[in-house]
Amino acid sequence: MTTGSVSPRRADTRRNHERILTVAAESLARSGEVSFNAIAKEAEVGVGTVYRHFPTPEALILAVYQREVRHLVDVVPSLLEIHTPEQAFRIWTTDHLARYMMTKRGLADALRAATASQASHGELPVTAQQAMVGAVATLLKANVEAGSVRADLDPQTVLRGLAGLLYLDPSGDWRTQTVSLTDLLWRGMHTDNRCAGH
Repeated sequence: MTTGSVSPRRADTRRNHERILTVAAESLARSGEVSFNAIAKEAEVGVGTVYRHFPTPEALILAVYQREVRHLVDVVPSLLEIHTPEQAFRIWTTDHLARYMMTKRGLADALRAATASQASHGELPVTAQQAMVGAVATLLKANVEAGSVRADLDPQTVLRGLAGLLYLDPSGDWRTQTVSLTDLLWRGMHTDNRCAGH
């Protein structure tokens, strides 16, 4: 058995898996629906390949949801590596969370239907919520250590405040509106209740 390498078949399977999820996410963002035939065509794989990876539409929708949340959470450490804690918080909110909330309305609707029809998977949205709270907690911890926000902030409360991003209009000036909302929250979060400079 070889080590340190991935077989061509396994690598191809992983590529197909990721390609299917990417196409499905785009389809859900556009229409809130998944068509295995349409996804297979756009992903340039056979319909049978889609079914092998995801035996039901519900399984595919839940996998897309998990993937989208994972990307949102996983970007936090890299942002903190290359930016100040305040900048990392603002960039995560504007460039990642706002985009997620605007483009995933179709996914959210499909997810509600999927979890309603698959009661055994109903815990997944809760798990994702916990992961997002964890991402906010990581950003807040870095800011507390930097002295830029109060130490008594509750990550769940901050995330609820950021839920206002759900009302953004993707065709409008959503970036300015996101910055305004972030500034408003930052005033309440800041150690001396003043909004720090950008």
